[in-house]
Amino acid sequence: MEKEAKKEAFRKYLESSGVLDALTKVLVALYEQNDKPSSAIEFIQQKLGGPTVSEYEKLQAEMAELQVKYNELFTAHQEKCREFEEFKNSHTMVSSKETVDEEAAKDEQ
Repeated sequence: MEKEAKKEAFRKYLESSGVLDALTKVLVALYEQNDKPSSAIEFIQQKLGGPTVSEYEKLQAEMAELQVKYNELFTAHQEKCREFEEFKNSHTMVSSKETVDEEAAKDEQ
């Protein structure tokens, strides 16, 4: 009994969210095709707004290229941050030495 109730609740969920209508429309469109597509799954994906297999593969390749570029830029950014910290530290040391030298000169006067 509980299993049937779960099935019914799920069916109502699919219906209320528009999934059943969308799938029905796509399947009717596939049925009405005079020349059936070689890949029914690609037809359904395309009608539901998803990319084709070739589009998906192209997007995957583009994402991989962008990930490589991101990694290169991130590494360069980290290197520049390290260089900046070294510069800042060396500048702080020079400023501190100048302050000490100035105070020593004042004390001598």
